[in-house]
Amino acid sequence: MRKDGLTLTEIKNKTGLSKTTIFHHIKSISKSGTLKRKLKVISQTTQKRVAESRRGKSVKKYKFIKPEKWNSDFVNLASHFLFDGAITMSSCLYYNRNNVLIDNMIIKIKKILGVDDYKIYRDRNNVTRLAYHNVELVVFMRNKTTELLNYIYSAPKIEKITFLRSFFDDEGSVDLRGAVRRVRGYQHNNKILFLVQKLLKDFQIASKVDTRFHEIIIGRRDNIKRFAKEINFTKGVRVNGKRSNSVWKKSLEKKTILAKLLSSYAQPIKP
Repeated sequence: MRKDGLTLTEIKNKTGLSKTTIFHHIKSISKSGTLKRKLKVISQTTQKRVAESRRGKSVKKYKFIKPEKWNSDFVNLASHFLFDGAITMSSCLYYNRNNVLIDNMIIKIKKILGVDDYKIYRDRNNVTRLAYHNVELVVFMRNKTTELLNYIYSAPKIEKITFLRSFFDDEGSVDLRGAVRRVRGYQHNNKILFLVQKLLKDFQIASKVDTRFHEIIIGRRDNIKRFAKEINFTKGVRVNGKRSNSVWKKSLEKKTILAKLLSSYAQPIKP
């Protein structure tokens, strides 16, 4: 379908699969001239529609807390917008199908920024979109996420752990198939992957960045064991067991799968 010039959204609508699953299969297929022209038209149409929707309308404003100093909770909040979120011209958005992570964002934004004016949207694949529509909040959080990417290098250990756990909660998976044992994290921004690699190294966790497939890979028992001890996943964060390519066929916690991986080292490998 990609070779036929269909966009990611069009393929998603036809197949019912998530964009992450589809992207994994089409990322190595070059965009055709027809598709590039189509994407350009879509972009121009979207920009025009946004501009027209704003014309003659006042922007909603309200006061909120603007923390100047970083702490673990604030790192957690800002980092999720970097990984499974988006900051557009008018909204701060966060996408996830794990309710524990959606609830975490709602609680953190209320606690840290004093904002509870949000909207919840769900698509047919059960992905939740948490949206905060406020331009002033957009400007503040865009500046803070940019600042975080520089600050985190020299942040206290607990804040580095928070940043890494947020990344793997949003983007991470545990790969346990026969002799294959590894923790992986996908992110389209390779600069973030190299940042994550640097932070993992601070905990003596070696990893490999694959820029072609936009992922970071943690392999070998010692590295995975250190990851489980120092970083791990948030309790309650689950894989999507309903995906067509799901290995587990049920929505297990990522922490549980990681524990299974480590315990498998004591068992003989099945041929």
